[in-house]
Amino acid sequence: MVFNPILTLLAAVAVLVVGQQAVRRIGFLRTFNIPVPVVGGLIATIIVTLLRALGIELSFYGGLQEPFMLLFFGTIGLAADIKLIRAGGRALVVFFALVVVLLILQDIVGVGIASAFGLDPLLGLLGGSITMSGGHGTGAAWAGVFGERYGIDNAFELAMACATFGLVFGSLIGGPAAHFLIRRMKARGEPIETSAPETDAEAVAAGNSGTTQNVTHANILPALAILLVGIALGHWLTGVSEGTVFYLPTFVWVLFTTIVIGNVSRMTGLYTPHGPSVAEIGNLSLSIFLALALMSLKLWELAGLAGPILVILVAQLVLVFVYTTQITYRLMGSNYDAAVLVAGNCGFGMGATPTAIANMQAVTDQHGPSRLAFIIVPVVGGFLIDIANAFIIKGFIAFF
Repeated sequence: MVFNPILTLLAAVAVLVVGQQAVRRIGFLRTFNIPVPVVGGLIATIIVTLLRALGIELSFYGGLQEPFMLLFFGTIGLAADIKLIRAGGRALVVFFALVVVLLILQDIVGVGIASAFGLDPLLGLLGGSITMSGGHGTGAAWAGVFGERYGIDNAFELAMACATFGLVFGSLIGGPAAHFLIRRMKARGEPIETSAPETDAEAVAAGNSGTTQNVTHANILPALAILLVGIALGHWLTGVSEGTVFYLPTFVWVLFTTIVIGNVSRMTGLYTPHGPSVAEIGNLSLSIFLALALMSLKLWELAGLAGPILVILVAQLVLVFVYTTQITYRLMGSNYDAAVLVAGNCGFGMGATPTAIANMQAVTDQHGPSRLAFIIVPVVGGFLIDIANAFIIKGFIAFF
């Protein structure tokens, strides 16, 4: 059964409703901060898998994921007042350095295990930072290179399966990791101090505006118009940069264009983005994107992974959990902000930045806002990680 765009969108909304009800009724999901789209998406995936076993195969329209993803990244860029980016300061530099080290460790683990099993080291890279921190987009891009230039069979299918594994488990471990750290802080009697946002702009950056006051079509319409302009420019710049050293994924260009548009508008006084309206657009876009992505997962593809690849993926899962909770948390201050950063790092360290934001939103919805985390993660996970990852991957390829 093939779902057209309207039915696919209807299914995504239904997934969110189911997830919302499940989180509301099941204490375990609330306790471990599992995001609503993840809960609903996984329920949908299980249903789709069971139906396939009965001979009924569902196929969802795939053209909706990118628009909602780009709209979400546009809201991050539009809300990114340059003053907030500067506010990241030394903490942003330290966090980025920690992320770069994790990228290298992911590739060392992948290549090491692949080599131990007598496999091509490049297969280890596909199970390393390419798909773990790069996600589906980076995985698809490098899989094409591996297949064409290095003769790696089934590189694309393998990359998609690894990225799918990462997306699922990046969603599942982020909240519990932060919960584990926060619970340990409480057990030690340490105060849970939240960095509450002080302005509308900071509230948007923290994903916790605390109010939907004045969120009307009059405020949403100009924000939506600017977002669409940013997305259009992002697509154009992607095409122009194709085949050059300046090539970047579309979502990175959209992030850049909306940051520029938003800050120029503020400085010239032409337009000041309405924080709560931008936040509402972003939250809804993120939820729909995750629902669309998760309900389209094909669990049966994971079942076909070879034993060594499964070993690599499990090792990556352990690496990210241990690294973020023991190293990232401590070097980022061993406080509440650091715990929220761990949730985000788990999200984009095994999946994607939208997953990281969803993980952090689930934590902050329960424990309070973290201004610092929502400033740092979109910047590092949104584009800095992709630039660093590209150089690291090229370095490993050159070495082997």
